[in-house]
Amino acid sequence: MNALPVFKLYIDGASRNNPGPAALGVVLLDGEGQLVEEYAEYLGETTNNVAEYTALIRGLERARQRGVRRLHVFSDSQLLVRQINGSYRVRSPHLKGLHLAALSLARTFEEFVLQHIPREMNRRADSLANQALDHQGEA
Repeated sequence: MNALPVFKLYIDGASRNNPGPAALGVVLLDGEGQLVEEYAEYLGETTNNVAEYTALIRGLERARQRGVRRLHVFSDSQLLVRQINGSYRVRSPHLKGLHLAALSLARTFEEFVLQHIPREMNRRADSLANQALDHQGEA
């Protein structure tokens, strides 16, 4: 049995008008479900799918910086989850580099699971992304 805790990472990318102003939100919880970190970032003009991938990459980077070894990631993007898990091919040229970067980061964890969840279960990450969009002019 592995004694290392399993952290949970909730991610979301958002784009208003696709493409359009985009942002991401990331929520990291420890093995007991306690908040470790919330992070939001305005991305500028891009697509929703690029925002989703960037959210995954930022979340994985932040989890690694904190020494997380076992990570379960939750996203409401069916496309992202299916592409990372290998059931969908990545056809879009502008996603291929992001896909490879995300897979490379995912492989650095002892345990990595990516799961699709309904949007209602991803409200905090969604809220962070939307807050970053709402306040992007104030930075």
